[in-house]
Formats: sequence, C-alpha cells, structure tokens
Amino acid sequence: MKNATRRRVLFVCSSGGHLAQLLELEHWWGDHDCHWVTFDLPDARSRLGADGFTAAHYPTTRNLPNAVRNLILARTVMKEFKPDVVISNGAAVAVPFFLEAKRRGIPTVFIEVYDRIDSRTMTGRLVKPFATSFLVQWPEQQELYPGSTLIGTLY
Repeated sequence: MKNATRRRVLFVCSSGGHLAQLLELEHWWGDHDCHWVTFDLPDARSRLGADGFTAAHYPTTRNLPNAVRNLILARTVMKEFKPDVVISNGAAVAVPFFLEAKRRGIPTVFIEVYDRIDSRTMTGRLVKPFATSFLVQWPEQQELYPGSTLIGTLY
C-alpha cells in the first residue's frame, strides 16, 4: 500500500524483541522516511546496518545518568530529523523521547509489547500519560490500560 503522504517517523526501542516487533510493521513504515534509535548491539547492526540507526545510551532501566543522556539525545535527534510522529514499544529508552516529543508537540504512539498480557510494563505505565495513541495487542492488555486501542498482534 502506497501512502499519499510520506511521514517522517522516528522509531525508538530497545534492541532484541522490541526491535523485532517494530520491524514487523515494515509493510507500513516502508512507505515513509524513517529513523531508528536503539542500542548499538549485534542484532540492531545486523537488522538496520551499522549506519542505519542512532545509538541510544545503554543500560536504561533505573540508570538516571543514561536517562539524562538519552533526553539530550532525544533533543538532538528530534532537532535534526524533525519527525512527524514518534513510535515506540519500549523499553525504558522510550521515556525521554516521549517527554521530548510532548514538549515539542509531536504526536507519539506507544505499542505495548506482545508478551506482557497479565500485567502492565513499567514503560507502558510511564509513557501512557504522554502518549497520543496507546495501542495494545491483546484484549487483556486493554483491560490493564483504559483508553487504549486494541490493534491485534503484530506477529
């Protein structure tokens, strides 16, 4: 499907399963100008290419210095790339980017991960107040996140 309007899409995610889930959306994002922010780890390099992404600071979970570094990175990336939308499915690297997007008035989309069905993720809890759209893949997740939109599984 070709879109009439190309968008500038900023994807922000951890490497591994988070990256794999967002890559499943290629049928959609392939029609847009995309930039990726993820960790500089072997799976990201093999899937996106060594120059195909901006490396986020790792680790992010409960690491305040790297959260600050990633907030500065978010400001830099958004200033240079000028996204129309920021999309993430976690993990913690999403938080500073969603905060910066909110500050800039850029819409955000959070997709709750596929494998967390019976409890909320920490990232989901943190970004929900800032997310323009909050999408879930299972009906059980929709019960955990009132106001979310059920999209079904990405796999």
